[in-house]
Amino acid sequence: MIPVATAKGPYIDWAALSPLVALIGGALVVLLIGLLAARSVRERGVPVLTIAALGTTLGMTIWQWHDRTSIISGALRVDDLALVLGLIFLTAALAAVVLSLGAAAPEQSGHGEYHALLLTAAAGMLVLVEATNLVALFLGLELLSISLYVLCASELRREKSLESGLKYLVIGSVGSATLLYGLALIYGATGSTDFSAIAAALKGSVVSDPLLLTGVALVAAGLAFKASSAPFHQWTPDVYEGAPTPITAFMAVATKAAAFGIFLRLFDVALIDASVDWAPLLAAIATITIIVGNVGALGQSSVKRLLAWSGVAQAGYILAGVVVASTLGAEAAVYYLGVYTFMNVAAFAVVAARERETGLGDDMAALSGIGASRPWLAWPMTIAMLSLAGIPATAGFVGKFYLIDATVDGGYTWLGILIVIGSMISLGYYLRVLATMWMPSRTIPASPPDARPAMAGGSPEADAQRDLPATAVAVFFGAASLFFGIIPGPLFHLAKDAGRALGLL
Repeated sequence: MIPVATAKGPYIDWAALSPLVALIGGALVVLLIGLLAARSVRERGVPVLTIAALGTTLGMTIWQWHDRTSIISGALRVDDLALVLGLIFLTAALAAVVLSLGAAAPEQSGHGEYHALLLTAAAGMLVLVEATNLVALFLGLELLSISLYVLCASELRREKSLESGLKYLVIGSVGSATLLYGLALIYGATGSTDFSAIAAALKGSVVSDPLLLTGVALVAAGLAFKASSAPFHQWTPDVYEGAPTPITAFMAVATKAAAFGIFLRLFDVALIDASVDWAPLLAAIATITIIVGNVGALGQSSVKRLLAWSGVAQAGYILAGVVVASTLGAEAAVYYLGVYTFMNVAAFAVVAARERETGLGDDMAALSGIGASRPWLAWPMTIAMLSLAGIPATAGFVGKFYLIDATVDGGYTWLGILIVIGSMISLGYYLRVLATMWMPSRTIPASPPDARPAMAGGSPEADAQRDLPATAVAVFFGAASLFFGIIPGPLFHLAKDAGRALGLL
């Protein structure tokens, strides 16, 4: 008898894969529970199950701390970089779930579908930052992108939400196609899809191959789309403004963290020997991004558009940490992504609360006078704006100082100076938000045509009770922005763990 060979699949470490399993399994359970007829189950049970899935994933992430495990035949790698960024994704997702309580999007698109897509997007982000293979990289990117396309358009009765989803789909597809073409060229030049094999191939003459350099440029452009880096940022203001505010808050921090996570793993590890060629390109993109983002934010009357342009500028600051291709640069980038989560979510939570309390949508006038009427919203927004501007005693100041130190140490002193100049320009629009809250004008414009209706009631006390979840999120993340500006040690340790995981000098 001739023995029959048995097929053997790749080895899978299920313990290391457990956070992904928890997110995908949670998404399936939430989707099924959302189909139940009972309204109370859909409105209360689904968010609770979503929070439970995220909490379980958070526990499994902490459980694996300091592990360095390759899973699925080396296509994914669980290390401290992926785990730290995973904490950012999970924190942003938890905030989005809480902000979505009572929002229009789950009611219009279906509670189960909405929360399942949110969990799926977080799973895609984990796959992306754990990827050590070009194929896994693209799968993670598409998993998170497709989920976000739908979530952006989840307020089905609001024109701007549908427009936001369509714009993100069209422009995001162009970015994905650009990235895929670049990945194909890198594969053609190096003969491998694994990051380790690509790094080994670059130690030879292939490092100067035009095919490789073209692929690197296209990959940089494709990832720049996701990171909202100029000149690939055109979608950002429109999509941020039109998407439901909880989803905008999630996208603003989690998508950026995912994009820069794979930026660090691909460029500072797999393509490190070609840094002489790609570092000037990324430095030029960072320069353009800082200038365009800060100038574009000046004069914005929509708070969400202002934060979108601000996010473009912040992407330029973070990209500086990638450019220097060092452990210090990676640590600074990861640290800034952490503090960016706190200050940005706090700002969007205030916007979400005021959208529901007034008929002004995200217009700047919705913040008028809240220093006196809603101090529990005004103070978190004040801290967030000061932190984004890099004022001392806030987390944003420490983060920018860290980035400037990395650029100077890496020989890009001029880029550090540009970060300082960009921060000075940003005061022109961040301080305008503070002036609106604490020194309100007497004239309030009419409601924008696409604004959400104001809550019934009218008194500040009634508004605070109705939107307690958004207020709680704003206070928590605002306090975190202040706390880590005074005591940055815990975040420093996390950032150092993530930087060491890359194995740079």
